[in-house]
Amino acid sequence: MAGHSKWSTIRHKKAAQDAKRGKIFTKLIKEITVAARLGGGDPAANPRLRAAIESAKAQNMPKSNIERAIKRGTGELEGVAYEEVTYEGYGPGGVAVLVETITDNRQRTVAEVRHIFAKRGGNLGEPGSVAWIFEKKGLIIVEKDKVDEDTLMDACLEAGADDIKDSGTEWEIETAPEELSKVKKALEDKGLELLSAKVTMVPTNIVKVEDENQAQKLIALMNALEENDDVQNIYANFDIPEEILQKVA
Repeated sequence: MAGHSKWSTIRHKKAAQDAKRGKIFTKLIKEITVAARLGGGDPAANPRLRAAIESAKAQNMPKSNIERAIKRGTGELEGVAYEEVTYEGYGPGGVAVLVETITDNRQRTVAEVRHIFAKRGGNLGEPGSVAWIFEKKGLIIVEKDKVDEDTLMDACLEAGADDIKDSGTEWEIETAPEELSKVKKALEDKGLELLSAKVTMVPTNIVKVEDENQAQKLIALMNALEENDDVQNIYANFDIPEEILQKVA
């Protein structure tokens, strides 16, 4: 998953500096609302809500916005009826793409997602066509220049992480989804600076994309999907060499 991790890192840095904060806030509010509706409004008893609130705080979302989103989710305030829909498809080069959305209009969203795939050399697949390629895991990203390998290894072993992988410029720390918060806190308590920490879908096999033109089309597809207001998360199984990714991203 090294290539996709690199893309995720670039995306994370871009989001941190994104001037279109309204779009980021909209997606975070949807996630908080749905998390509260499904698991209740208490972050201590609702890991998904707790993670969503942490993401919102990292983007400097006002506390009042977070509280309103929670109350809409629990029914204390009126709000839009959102539903979660996952779409599966293929990008250029046969790359598997999993798209998680939160929408108030399923017909609109599927039409927009299908159009995005078709316009950028991909196609929307049937349910189950690519989901089997991915596993749900907790994933923590640490930049290599922030910590040496021995220090990180000791901290991760003590925290109970499952695995550590070298993705080039970052360390990828995998955990069981339910252990993510515990491992994250343990690493932060050790003074480690984390680039990101979230539950994600990790591909079990990889498609290498070494053609620059194909890579460009693939990144264009990822960008277009991310720009859609209903799209919350995108997962893919590509591996693009660092030098090509830097050119096209």
